Amino acid sequence: MSLRRINLAALDPSDYRALTRRSAVPDASVRKAAADIVDRVRVGGDAALLAANGEYGGGPAIGSVRVPTEVIGAAFGSVGPAIRQALKAAAQNIRAVHDRQRPADDRVEVVPGVVVERRWSAVDRVGVYAPGGRAAYPSSVLMGVVPAQVAGVGDIIVVSPGDDDGSVHPLVLAACALLGVSEVYATGGAQAIGALAHGTESIDPVDVIVGPGGPWVTAAKLAVYGVCGVDLPAGPSEALIVVDASANPAVAAADLLCQAEHGPDSPVVLVSDDERIIDAVLAEAALQLVQLERAELIRASLDDHGMAVLAPNLDAALEFAEAWAPEHLTIQTANASRDAERVRSAGSVFVGRWTPESAGDYATGANHVLPTGGLARSYGPLAVEDFGSWRQVQELTREGLESIAPTIRDLAGAEGLSAHARCVEVRFEEQG
Repeated sequence: MSLRRINLAALDPSDYRALTRRSAVPDASVRKAAADIVDRVRVGGDAALLAANGEYGGGPAIGSVRVPTEVIGAAFGSVGPAIRQALKAAAQNIRAVHDRQRPADDRVEVVPGVVVERRWSAVDRVGVYAPGGRAAYPSSVLMGVVPAQVAGVGDIIVVSPGDDDGSVHPLVLAACALLGVSEVYATGGAQAIGALAHGTESIDPVDVIVGPGGPWVTAAKLAVYGVCGVDLPAGPSEALIVVDASANPAVAAADLLCQAEHGPDSPVVLVSDDERIIDAVLAEAALQLVQLERAELIRASLDDHGMAVLAPNLDAALEFAEAWAPEHLTIQTANASRDAERVRSAGSVFVGRWTPESAGDYATGANHVLPTGGLARSYGPLAVEDFGSWRQVQELTREGLESIAPTIRDLAGAEGLSAHARCVEVRFEEQG
């Protein structure tokens, strides 16, 4: 492995800023091509969707992309008992975590007779994107569908890349069957996002699209933003690991390799105030790497996008983690719980030796659909509130309006909007 070595003490402010200011948005050529595919599906419907499947893969080019309900229903029984139990346990934990996230309406009487409320309700229809290609991701089905169910969404559909004959991976279908999802389509990439957003003859459009995907999916989400809601523009999976001299090199190395396994473009960063522990972790990672099934893919990720960052002290290491704003942040320090309290910008934080990132990916119940590319500064994990919307409700009495009428009149006058003032005045001119 040849991770890029960086000494923070040697960086000037502009180099530091360039290292930490990142983006999850794909390059302009991918965005344009994805937007073109989305528009073709918008105009051409099912025919364009099938044509895009034929051109780019991800599903059948002829016939129907819908997976028969009987195939979905049979999928859960087709997988082994251990997998069935794992899916059930993961779904149960995800539901337990997300049950606590239900938004609560609130009401405030600003002054007597002036009441403002916020009311939340779930959307009617959600599309969940479950990635395919290099691997099957039934866990992404669970992470998208369960919070939508907790929110009270009426219709939940799943799209996932399939084979040319329309076959979606049995594990993805098993997760759908477990959760009672009967509307599944074998299509992926930008064309799937276009079909969800705009609808086709056979697919009704959705209100919100969620779920992780590659750069084409991310670019397509950006193209349909405004047509429907999207969760967030997520790029390749990434991780940053902060260690000090107290860390176990073997454990830290395993965490370093974990997220790099997702793809050759997954950034992985090791940060420490101790150069000896950096060397020990990288040496251990090299030993573990050769034992892994995806060793070449992981090596490519580390060589092209990996960094080993030496900080002058632990405070500087944590400040760098905060500035880099990772999707996954692991903290393995002598006072990991205390150090984790300092972090604000991270999608999901894994505290201490006994908290591997894979626990959050599968089993803790925390959501694994997370912001990448530095977007953890402004976005959080996928949550129940992403499946609905708020509205403000205002109700005034005569006395309430009288009490705030001077404020309305004066501000409307200052802005030159006399009709705004007049709609207050006319109410007090009514007779009888």
